[in-house]
Amino acid sequence: MSSISRVRGNVLTPHGWIDGAISFGDLICNIDGTPLDIEPSDAAHHGDYILPGFIDLHVHGGGGKDVMEGGDAVNVIARLHARHGTTSMLATTMTAPLEELEVALKAIGSASRKREPGHARILGVHLEGPYINPGKLGAQPDFAIEATLEQVDWLASFAPLKLITIAPEVDGHLDLVRILTTGGMLVQIGHTLGTYEDGVAALKNGAAGFTHLFNAMSGFHHREPGMAGAAMAHAEYAELIPDMLHVHPGAIRAALRAIPRLYCVTDSTAAAGMPDGDYTLGRQVVHKCAGGVRLADGTLAGSTLTMDQAMRNLITLGLDISEASLRTSTYPADYLGIKERGRLRTGCFADILVFDRQFRLKEVYIEGEKIDLAHA
Repeated sequence: MSSISRVRGNVLTPHGWIDGAISFGDLICNIDGTPLDIEPSDAAHHGDYILPGFIDLHVHGGGGKDVMEGGDAVNVIARLHARHGTTSMLATTMTAPLEELEVALKAIGSASRKREPGHARILGVHLEGPYINPGKLGAQPDFAIEATLEQVDWLASFAPLKLITIAPEVDGHLDLVRILTTGGMLVQIGHTLGTYEDGVAALKNGAAGFTHLFNAMSGFHHREPGMAGAAMAHAEYAELIPDMLHVHPGAIRAALRAIPRLYCVTDSTAAAGMPDGDYTLGRQVVHKCAGGVRLADGTLAGSTLTMDQAMRNLITLGLDISEASLRTSTYPADYLGIKERGRLRTGCFADILVFDRQFRLKEVYIEGEKIDLAHA
């Protein structure tokens, strides 16, 4: 992008807030202004908030489309979430027969090679299943299988697998966790009936985080800490869905105190950005009503959350804007090992959000392109 754009306000940089402006093409070329010694939400300050774009590492759908549909579905999803401030994302699969995963992954692979105008950048795939415990499916279809390295390599031939969810207590999975992480893949623990000890063993073998903390895992009890206890006691990173339905605000606060780099995901479904009604989640029909998405038996089945609302929810919980931004932008980038996104710094991609004083999203820039928010 040859032309230079400029936005002005309270700019959140890695070194703190600046009352100034940020200049950019497809990359950020300059940030200038006066450093602020307090959070600009203070009544004495004025001007918009300028933040790094959101990075969502768990996205199943949006705009009426589901990743597992293949075809153009992932582009519809990326367009919907871009209008809510997600500048880059991992398209997330469901547990399914291998031939259905192949269809979805081929479409994601194609979309990840070139960002279309108005779309969030597809960084790759979060493979959530089929390598999970069949006794802890949550809203996943019943196609869980044991993982093999050959099978993972085959799936990775269709699209860049950046993150894979595995239940470590399943036979053979602990060895695979070690092999995959040695090869550079991020492995998360999730959809698991594993014990606290299973979780500690998986972390020692290289597992890096936990999938939707507290949900679809063995819970915490003071005599049996479970997988949730392993996360709270030992994890550096874990993802959490802050829609105020999946996790009680008190549990969110506990996790924020326990896990240094807890970060937020939407786990959004096709129902995100859509009216109440029936939608698909992989092979299953889910129903959106009163802000939630559920299977026919009442099981929560992903969410309707978007990252701008996730940010507002964190602020409502009492987080400063700067800390909420770390947990929606910087920490997910760090988790993936990406230094050129998730922060506003010279030389980084111009993934920029502008919020007004009521924390309504005003402008989104993805790699310097201004996104049309008219249909958000």
